[in-house]
Amino acid sequence: MDTAPAHHSAIETNGWQRFWNRGGWWRAVLAVVLYLAVYEGLGWLNAHTLARGITADELFATPRGAIVGVALPIIVMGLLTVVFVRTLGWGREVFGRQPLPGRGWMWIAVVLLLVPIVIRLIATNWSSYSVSVVFAVLFLGLCIGFAEELIARGVAVNLLRRGHHTERTAALLSSLLFGLMHASNAIGGAALPTVAVTVVYTFGIGMMFFLSMRVTGSIVPAMLLHAATDPTTILATGGIDTTAATAGDAGLIGFAGIFNFVYPVLALLVLFFIKGRVSGRAPEAQSAGAAA
Repeated sequence: MDTAPAHHSAIETNGWQRFWNRGGWWRAVLAVVLYLAVYEGLGWLNAHTLARGITADELFATPRGAIVGVALPIIVMGLLTVVFVRTLGWGREVFGRQPLPGRGWMWIAVVLLLVPIVIRLIATNWSSYSVSVVFAVLFLGLCIGFAEELIARGVAVNLLRRGHHTERTAALLSSLLFGLMHASNAIGGAALPTVAVTVVYTFGIGMMFFLSMRVTGSIVPAMLLHAATDPTTILATGGIDTTAATAGDAGLIGFAGIFNFVYPVLALLVLFFIKGRVSGRAPEAQSAGAAA
């Protein structure tokens, strides 16, 4: 039976730390809701100030559209989430080695994330974009991967572990929260059927990111895989949840899209194989259940 230390902070200096260090599912929900509320507020403010005048057609057609129009609020959220983590002293827990080792079968998640990324790279109509736009979209992907993984696989998973939930529950709830985060697309005017499909897809891919974090032992590979997923999708299709005139090879894009349906199905199946529990809130009380 494998065991691993929990690496939870031993010192609580104020009520802020005491509140969040208790963890639990409802605090994970609260953290994600606060993240979304601030993000939407920043998005609204940005749209009426720095990004004023940037049309939907310009978002991925110019570097300014991608950086100022889309990335800027995400950059701020990533920085604010880092501050949140640092005020709680969770840097080691979030960015350090995973407290439970992964198992070999979990590598399937990494493979299933990489394959459509490669397909979309091949399918992209690169002549439709300037070099500056490509780099701007890739930078946008890094921002998305960092910020969204930090809140979903970093903060939310840590709160669930601190609440003494099993790894199965942590995987399920963090992936559900990740999926529901994308329901906010409806605020931007996305059609409800599209939002529903996006929520299901992001739940599934969220589980893949969780498994990749577990099997590699770090949140960083999950961030990088996430950072490659969004921009390759944008460049291949010409937008987010849409197909534009700049879209590449339709056949290859369609083939890559099959994985959008594979992820949710696989996510439900692998839940039966995820085991273990991280417990203990202080180094002197560290313990962990058997790893999956």
